[in-house]
Amino acid sequence: MRVITGTAKGHRLKAPRGSGTRPMLDRVKEALFSVLEGYGPIRGRVLDLYAGTGSLGIECLSRGAAWADFVEQRAHVCRIIRENLEHTHLADRARVLHMPVSRFLSVHGATEKYAIIIMDPPYADPAIEATICAVDDAHLLADDGLLIVGHSPRVELKDRYQRLHRRKFRRLGDSCFSIYDVEPHTAAAASATEH
Repeated sequence: MRVITGTAKGHRLKAPRGSGTRPMLDRVKEALFSVLEGYGPIRGRVLDLYAGTGSLGIECLSRGAAWADFVEQRAHVCRIIRENLEHTHLADRARVLHMPVSRFLSVHGATEKYAIIIMDPPYADPAIEATICAVDDAHLLADDGLLIVGHSPRVELKDRYQRLHRRKFRRLGDSCFSIYDVEPHTAAAASATEH
């Protein structure tokens, strides 16, 4: 597992032993980032939920994201994310939060919005749809931001969850990703009620 491009290109990343963490395969990651590049350069803040090795958030930092928050509930995996950030010289633009994703979403105030939110949960996570809705409820995604969801082909996601609308779906073998954004009219309505 390596960083594909950017300032940390070619750096190999550590992964925890055992099957508890299932990092996105390099070829799936390459397909995902080639789709993301179609939306413009990667900038702003990134949130990597179920961060695992930190591979996806680190790829965003390497490509120009200003900051990344990594949320991971296992302490030994948090240590590996920190080691990967040090190894890629990106630790000064990142924070590793040791807590369950559900807790982060319930306590984190939406003072700073994220340009990209990535969630690549355990493969057959029954809570995946509830978590997508919780991300929307927390108002963490910028109006022009993207939510990326990694999932199994056996998990059929809807095209719409609350304000979120699916713009892209890709399947590569036994891996899929869906990309959601905030529908423009719902974003405008939300911003009008905030003022």
